[in-house]
Order: sequence, then structure tokens, then C-alpha cells
Amino acid sequence: MTQADKEKRRVGKIITLLQKRYPDARCSLNFKSPLELLIATVLSAQCTDVRINIVTKELFKKYKSAADYARARPGILEDDIRSTGFYKNKTKSIINCCKKIVHNHGGSVPATVDELVALDGIGRKTANVILGNAFGIPGITVDTHVKRVSRRLALTKNQDPVKIEYDLMELVPEKEWTHFSHLIIFHGRNACSARKPLCAECVIASHCPKVGV
Repeated sequence: MTQADKEKRRVGKIITLLQKRYPDARCSLNFKSPLELLIATVLSAQCTDVRINIVTKELFKKYKSAADYARARPGILEDDIRSTGFYKNKTKSIINCCKKIVHNHGGSVPATVDELVALDGIGRKTANVILGNAFGIPGITVDTHVKRVSRRLALTKNQDPVKIEYDLMELVPEKEWTHFSHLIIFHGRNACSARKPLCAECVIASHCPKVGV
């Protein structure tokens, strides 16, 4: 068995253990359409998912289409999302993003990474969130939790999110990419925190070369 095969087997065991520990692992943002998820993910920068879900509950009643956001008055939209932080930049991104969706995609959120990252406020992380959770297209989301936990598990040595994404794509079965992201994010939030990881209680400690670090 090659080293690559051993690593893939280790990842398989990690996934199995995390699935048992976090059976409800999923996207924490509330949405009913690709557009709603896109807006929620743009708003989620530097803000908690709990706060985003509170804000979008009313926001999604007011703005129902990309065209609604595209023609929104900046000052009003800023007030609608003010509590999410960085509301001026987020307002600009949302309005410009939705203008492109209307003009270039007929008002529908595109379903490819290249088309998504061409939109204002959308990077690979956000694109993979949208693809995996709104369209069912597998994608690995490299947020701060996935970056930290993956490095501690020695699944990557890279710091760059895109390089980490490609490293994980080599080790994780494609059909598991989206769910793997959720599992690692849940684990990062609940056990493998940045400052005080709960290594003694960690369900994957036996598979982690960085236990206690």
C-alpha cells in the first residue's frame, strides 16, 4: 500500500468517526434557494451564522430576486444588513453581484466555480458553499476551521486556502467533499478550537499527529 493510499484510508476513518460524533453536520445558514445562500454567505464574512440567520429572516421577505437586490437603494440595504458588520462593503458587493447575475445569467445564480468567482464578493470558499449546498455539486470549503484542523491532522502543509483545497481533494472522496467540509467545521467549532483544542475528548485523536499542539 502506498503512502497516498494509507492517507486516504486514514481520512476515511476520520470521516466515519466525525459522522458518528456530528450526525447533524450541515450548512448552518438558513436558505431556500441558491440566491438566498449566496446572499447569506456574502453577509457571513466576519459575522456569526446565528446573526446572519436573524437578519436574513426579514431580508429574504423584502428582497426575493436578484433584480430586487440589483435595484436596491444602497442606503436602505445598508440599514437592512447593518448588524452583520462591514455593511457598506457588503452592500456594494451584493448590489454589484446581483447586477451581474441579472445581466449575465438571466437572474439565476450560476452553477460553476468560474462563473461564481467572477461575481463581486464571491471567492472560492463562497463558491464551494453555494455549489455544494444549493446545487448538490461537491466542493471543499476551506474556511478558518477547515484550514486549522486539516493542518493539525497533517492533511496539508499549505497555508494558502486554494492549495489546501486541492490537497484535500486528493485525499477525500469527491462525493464526500461537501459533507467533509461540514464535519471539519463542526469539529473545529466544538472541539478543535484555535487556542484550547479539547484533545483529551477528541474522537479522532488517535488519527491526529498534532494532538496536544
